[in-house]
Amino acid sequence: MMMRKLLYLSVLGFLVACGKDNPPPAPQGALLVFPEENSECTTGSSVNETLSQVTFRWNTSKNTDSYTLSVVNLNTNVPQNISTAATSASLSLAKGTPFAWSVTSRNSKSDQVATSETWLFYNAGSQTTYAPFPAQLVSPASGATVQKNIANEVELEWSGADVDNDIDTFEVYFSNVNPPTTLLGTTNVSTMKLAVSVESSTVYYWKVITTDLEGNTSDSGVFEFKVF
Repeated sequence: MMMRKLLYLSVLGFLVACGKDNPPPAPQGALLVFPEENSECTTGSSVNETLSQVTFRWNTSKNTDSYTLSVVNLNTNVPQNISTAATSASLSLAKGTPFAWSVTSRNSKSDQVATSETWLFYNAGSQTTYAPFPAQLVSPASGATVQKNIANEVELEWSGADVDNDIDTFEVYFSNVNPPTTLLGTTNVSTMKLAVSVESSTVYYWKVITTDLEGNTSDSGVFEFKVF
């Protein structure tokens, strides 16, 4: 009798376990291939005087049945998006303009998505020298609320890149008004961090102007954060 009961419980447990729906596998992030990171893209097909068509390529990612390519014009912050089941897609882009691109992997059976790294590139134009890519503001993230340290400071951090590899300086502007007009400090290409004094319960705004050896400049745009 005991053996029959144990057998019944085992079969019941097996049936219950089999009846559970296993969650669908989440997609993985795609590895970007082309245009290469921090490069000048010269392979686009000319559409007209101002536009060229660029073909983006990335590797297949696991558990993925569709991809969304996102390309952002770094001068205007206007994105272009296109969805595809393939691992390449083409878009018409402004010539002589910096862009950021990334790919989001999706699985139709899962609510989860995975996003690749973000790469920067210049779509080739008629110029022979390029302005630096706009600095990417890393920390504090825009809209974040942060804790000041024991010295009543917060560290600003950014990243910079340039096709010509000739960045000269970063000018960091910081204030509690938007847009920030107070020059906090100037650093060279080897320094992409700067500590700033702050007060509690205050919202601050900051941006970085990048200048290269040719005198070309780029503007990161304004980030804001609040101090506890």
